[in-house]
Amino acid sequence: MLRPRVLPALLLQGGRLVKTVRFRKPRYVGDPINAVRIFNEKEVDELIVIDIDAGRAGVSIPLKLITRIAGECFMPMTYGGGIRTLDQIAEIMAAGVEKVSVNRAAVADRGFVARAAKRFGSQSIVVSIDVRRRLFGQYEIYVDGGRRRTGLEPVSVALELESEGAGEILLTSINQEGTMTGYDVDLVRRVASAVSIPVIACGGAGSIDDVIGVVCDAGAAAAAVGSMAVYQGRNRGVLIGFPTRKQLAPLL
Repeated sequence: MLRPRVLPALLLQGGRLVKTVRFRKPRYVGDPINAVRIFNEKEVDELIVIDIDAGRAGVSIPLKLITRIAGECFMPMTYGGGIRTLDQIAEIMAAGVEKVSVNRAAVADRGFVARAAKRFGSQSIVVSIDVRRRLFGQYEIYVDGGRRRTGLEPVSVALELESEGAGEILLTSINQEGTMTGYDVDLVRRVASAVSIPVIACGGAGSIDDVIGVVCDAGAAAAAVGSMAVYQGRNRGVLIGFPTRKQLAPLL
């Protein structure tokens, strides 16, 4: 059994490092290259980088920046944002990225994940599923940065994408994202208990206890931290950081 992972999840917009709350109101928090250098010093195991604008009209995948970030990384890196074709995946991997995170294409183009897994290997394909909790506790997948409803339920879609060859699932709660009030444990438990591939819980981490809980109690194979990695204190002063090995000892 693999050791649980804790991963910084960084958001890019226009080449800058930003942080959102519930996928809205991006706030500038620094330079992505500087952040990666700090994570190198803190011996982070893995990194997720998502460009929240890539794929929108007139906005392309920032290959030059991705190449720079990957060149600075001492750890494996996953990139997501704007991926629509297999050729784009090839370009991103040629830039030095180990894994890609596919969002809209995985849901809108059934068979895309299967083609990607066949060409690049399942270990390189992460499926990003963004979920909103609606009235009466119902869950629905959203795409396009949380702006568009799909009418799809996350557990059944996760099972289908696993069967297509997805290697991991990056499961983000839109309701919790950026709030630092804890993960949606129920959502993570439902998906993680249904699939056999690793589930990376994302959205809501505000403390070490949140991270430990989503792994130990909800069954996540990994926990992504966003605000925890760029903020410090109640007032959310910008400070790039990461939990120490001692703090994460219950997971190691």
